[in-house]
Amino acid sequence: MTHLICILAATLKVLAIGNSFSQDAVEQNLYEICADAGQQIIIGNMYIPGCSIDRHVECLETDSPSYAYRKIGLDGLKVETKHYRLSQAIADEQWDVVSVQQASGYSGQYETYAKLGILVAWIHENAPGAKIVFHRTWAYSPDSDHMHYAFYNNDQLTMWNAIVDASERACKDCGIGTVIPSGDAIQAARSTSLGADLTRDGYHLDLRIGRYIAAAAWFEALIGKSILRNRYCPEGVSKKELRTAQKAVHSVRRR
Repeated sequence: MTHLICILAATLKVLAIGNSFSQDAVEQNLYEICADAGQQIIIGNMYIPGCSIDRHVECLETDSPSYAYRKIGLDGLKVETKHYRLSQAIADEQWDVVSVQQASGYSGQYETYAKLGILVAWIHENAPGAKIVFHRTWAYSPDSDHMHYAFYNNDQLTMWNAIVDASERACKDCGIGTVIPSGDAIQAARSTSLGADLTRDGYHLDLRIGRYIAAAAWFEALIGKSILRNRYCPEGVSKKELRTAQKAVHSVRRR
């Protein structure tokens, strides 16, 4: 399973079919990181809180206007349109990349990926020029009180290993050859001086450095350039923290 896409385009167009974890990863920092690298990007995120693969499939089959569509244009401004349909989002741009993902609590439960192939087939049909990728998200904080943490014996490493196993198997089943390694980068960063948490509530990423790490993982996977040379630094992040985060992200690039 590769962690690199390397799309060559004057303007890269990326659509995430996700939830609050794609919100954490792509709605902030990614545009700024790309701008520093001289890469124009348009980012769309189809957002339903806690949305699972089953729910996404239900929404596409009923053409349900259940999403908030968050779109970051070439000017870097984010516009949200409520009551949006997947059919509208997929037709809004000629997307270069479309990502799919599982709801966080189910991300390490292989049996919950049974309908992923339906979603993938729908994307192939409606955006035939797009590269479909899987956004692999992160395990919870060691002290998380999320009710689904019990699936993994309330243990971060157990959850992380389950996420890797389930996502690899599901991607193989559906012919997805590329993983965006946000979770890999977060897990790598947790073994550094940044600490084992990196969340704000036990599962959503810390607004300062956690979100940066996820966005940087997206950048390396999409563009194929090293984050180590990128000068963008979020407000409130020290140069030492930035460098540590960048090294963690880069360490998972070719795993």
